[in-house]
Parts: sequence; structure tokens; C-alpha cells
Amino acid sequence: MTSDEDSFEAFVLAHGPGLVRFARRLTLDHHRAEDIVQDVLARVGLSWAKVSRADDVAAYVHKAVLNDFLSWRRRFSSRERPADLSWHHGDPAPGVDEAVAAREHVRAALARLPRVQRAVLVLRYYHDRPDVEIATMLGCRESTVRSHARRALLALRSSPAAPSETDLTIEGTLR
Repeated sequence: MTSDEDSFEAFVLAHGPGLVRFARRLTLDHHRAEDIVQDVLARVGLSWAKVSRADDVAAYVHKAVLNDFLSWRRRFSSRERPADLSWHHGDPAPGVDEAVAAREHVRAALARLPRVQRAVLVLRYYHDRPDVEIATMLGCRESTVRSHARRALLALRSSPAAPSETDLTIEGTLR
């Protein structure tokens, strides 16, 4: 193996699971998240000699995952229709922990948000990214990020059977 191959393999081992978690929070689908990360890492691996010289390689690859998610949603939004999983998001079975029920409610509410609003909430509240960094990743202004966040939170709070204000704590619910 060459040193580039070694450094790419080390990067994937160190950051791969985190990239899949990030993508899963965006897509709300573990398999789709793995596909996105695999596609991004395949492209990054082909140009690793150039990518590895970036100031913050991890941030570069996170942005690539975000861009792939946003473009995936645009590509397939007109052809794919989600299955009716309303039975899955209904009342939890007896004995199910309240935290799991709250997490599923937030997941369902996030699934109804537009992709950019969902990305803003995931980046802001789960990954603790500042608005300036989110704006850079999305290619927009900070005020646009704040607007997306405000609209998303309003939509979450006004969704049918919205949980109490304390249940809308996103940080603890997207694991």
C-alpha cells in the first residue's frame, strides 16, 4: 500500500462511522445513509491526494455528504414515494420507553420537513455547528440559516399531535 492509500484507509476508519451517523440523521434511513457515504468516500478516494491537502479534511467530507444528500433528494423526489409507515409512527406498544417514543415522534416530524430545513436542524442542534459554518456548508447567508431553523422549529411545534416543548429537544432524540 502507498502512503496515500494508508492515510485514506485511516481516515475512513476514524471518520466513517461518524459520517454514516451524520447521513442517517439527514436521510432518516440507515441504508440510504450508508449508500450516500459509500458514494462520497468512493469519489473522495479517487482524488485523495488532492483532498488530503485540504485545511480540514473531515469538514470537506461532511460537506460532500451533505451535498450528496441534498442532490439525492432533488434527484429522486419526483420518482420515489415513501411507503405508508403510519402504523410505525402511531402509538407505541405498551412498555416502550418514553424516550424511544419521543425519538420516533421527532424522527417522523423531521421527515416531514424540507431537506434544507432538516439539514439545518441536524447541523445546528445535533452537531453543534455555528450558523456561520452551516451557511458556508449550504452556500447561503447566516440569516438564511436562521430563517430555515425558525421555520423548521415552527413546523415541528405546529405538527399534528406535537409533543410538549421539552420533547422537542432534538439533541437527545436523534441517536
